Amino acid sequence: MSVTASSALRAAARPLPAGEATGLLVYRNYLAYRRAWYIFLSGFLEPVFYLFSIGVGVGQLVTGFTFNGQDIPYAEFVAPGMLAASAMNGSLLDSTFNFFFKLKYNKLFDQMLATPLTTMDIARGELSWSLLRGGIYSAGFLVVMVAMGLVSSWWAVLAVPAALLIGLAFGGICMALTTWMRTWQDFEWVNLAVIPMFLFSATFFPVQAYPPAVRWVVEVTPLYRGVVLCRELTTGALSWESAISVVYLVVMGLVGLAIVRRRLATLLLT
Repeated sequence: MSVTASSALRAAARPLPAGEATGLLVYRNYLAYRRAWYIFLSGFLEPVFYLFSIGVGVGQLVTGFTFNGQDIPYAEFVAPGMLAASAMNGSLLDSTFNFFFKLKYNKLFDQMLATPLTTMDIARGELSWSLLRGGIYSAGFLVVMVAMGLVSSWWAVLAVPAALLIGLAFGGICMALTTWMRTWQDFEWVNLAVIPMFLFSATFFPVQAYPPAVRWVVEVTPLYRGVVLCRELTTGALSWESAISVVYLVVMGLVGLAIVRRRLATLLLT
């Protein structure tokens, strides 16, 4: 083999810059989904229907709640919770079922590791795609909220970045947990955790309605932190809980990302 050919092979084997590798994986997912755009509608429409049925329909029977010392109508109380749930749903789909299929069945990640991509590139790229999907859901839902007059503060412009933090937290941790899944039946555990979280994370009524012990459990869930963050931004009733939620969600997402990298290395490189 000539010196020139050897140099070319060594150059081809060099790890790609993080940004370039992430961009390639996001683009790959875009190509896979571009003819199946209707799939995105399912995750977006579900919280919209909840908003109309519960926030608006049931809201006719509820006068509203006090949030951080500010009285807000029931629909305006529920809508930020649906925004947070929308971000969770968008991230959850790609970081669990789709991630599991790529890992266990079509062996996509094995093929990627035959290229200069690393396990960290795969983890970062898949998480970035789930963030993008959750962000699209959240941005669309925020437009619906604005159109319905359910936003009362300019702080709401930060609601989409807040939704991305929710996607980061759920995407990182859910991908990490998925690496331990053995069969599709194991995902029943995901539903067992997500559905109660959705119903009881102060989405439809204040957390003060719970007994102190139950309230403490609810307040440490990631969706509750996301709901509080989105609600404070869309109503303008900001408090120190916003900063706590931001730190909580960022740390949760980064811990999940680190676990995914190590688990992929264990599963695919050993």
